[in-house]
Amino acid sequence: MTPTPIRRKTRTAPAAVKSAPAPLAVPSIPVTDLSLRDTHRLIPSRFSPAGTVLSRLTASADTLSHLMELDDATNDRFLGEEGLLSGIGIHELVYGIRYAHIVNAAFTHASPAGGRFNSATRGAWYAAIDRPTALAEVAFHRTRQLEEIDWAIPETSTVDDYLADIVSPLHDLRSPASAPPPSPFAPFLEPDPIPACYAAPQQLAATLLRERSNGIIYPSVRRAGATCVACFRPPLVYNVRRSARLELSLSAGRTFRPSQAREVPIEDQ
Repeated sequence: MTPTPIRRKTRTAPAAVKSAPAPLAVPSIPVTDLSLRDTHRLIPSRFSPAGTVLSRLTASADTLSHLMELDDATNDRFLGEEGLLSGIGIHELVYGIRYAHIVNAAFTHASPAGGRFNSATRGAWYAAIDRPTALAEVAFHRTRQLEEIDWAIPETSTVDDYLADIVSPLHDLRSPASAPPPSPFAPFLEPDPIPACYAAPQQLAATLLRERSNGIIYPSVRRAGATCVACFRPPLVYNVRRSARLELSLSAGRTFRPSQAREVPIEDQ
């Protein structure tokens, strides 16, 4: 009787382990103790505390209730507050304070491409030291969106100006006036192309987050000589209040001017 040959299991070579990306070479960044009062963050008025944008879809209270339940099930802010987002923990968000949902939304509703100092999985509280700078930043990005879709007619919309105080040490990308150009921080402040120009600052922000940074203060990229902040920690956004509603008239291909914004009444207060 011929013995049955023993079949040996063939071993496949282990998959090659991908090497980790080279760590970002972070220049020495000073940390400055700051007490910033009345910083400005502009948010589309449709996210007003009163009512819901879904009310535009139906006049039926029952239908609206069902739409809101569906929206809640897929709303990143609600998912974050239930601890279901990978980029930010439930204990990092804020609760029980006025406009907590406005603060939390900044950290849970990140853009798919991220922002200058945040990834697609974790947002940040971006604000400007003054309103003209906040307007310049928002108008630039909205105008760019209109250009991308070839929007041919002027667009009129409203934004709400939320003030907040930030009293905290922040990493400081502002070069001293006496420092010779170019700034060592220039790679993190490139204006274009978006989103490619965000790659280096997003790496920087990820590194600083791991080192328990509270955020970054930096020169505005859209308004020369102005200053912006990106706060990484929700509890450090203090004393949030809505100060004004602004109507913006923007056109693709047209440089924004302050005359294109005017203050209008807040009807939902």
